[in-house]
Amino acid sequence: MSTTNIFKQFNNSIADLVNTPAVSAVLSVVARLMASAIFLGAGLSKLGAGYAGTQGYMASMGVPGQLLPLVIALELGGGLALLFGFQTRLVALLLAGFCIVAGLIFHTGADQMQQIMLMKNFAMAGGLLAFTVFGAGRLSLDGETRT
Repeated sequence: MSTTNIFKQFNNSIADLVNTPAVSAVLSVVARLMASAIFLGAGLSKLGAGYAGTQGYMASMGVPGQLLPLVIALELGGGLALLFGFQTRLVALLLAGFCIVAGLIFHTGADQMQQIMLMKNFAMAGGLLAFTVFGAGRLSLDGETRT
């Protein structure tokens, strides 16, 4: 058996597994939980003591600090909407755009850590675009059953 056939068999087996409704539903919930965690954590970290520091950092990068309440609302509101699967396609698209814009504004430095952070933002945007395409899944407030 050729290597191509082996990989094709693996791919087909995985496709069969994830097309099982119970498995698909659980994976969708886990994916939303994992994707939403960074936005919820980031939004919460900007409240209280983190507010002034974040606002100052935004201003130092040429972004008006007055936009911070909108950022917090997007991170917390979008994170919760993604978690519960509410208006998932729209929210995921907005969060993907936010990740790309934030990455290009705040993480274009030449040092390796900034490049890693930029790629992290792009990777998150890619995952969010998958939610835009495929939706939240069956166990969500959207309750989508198509893929």
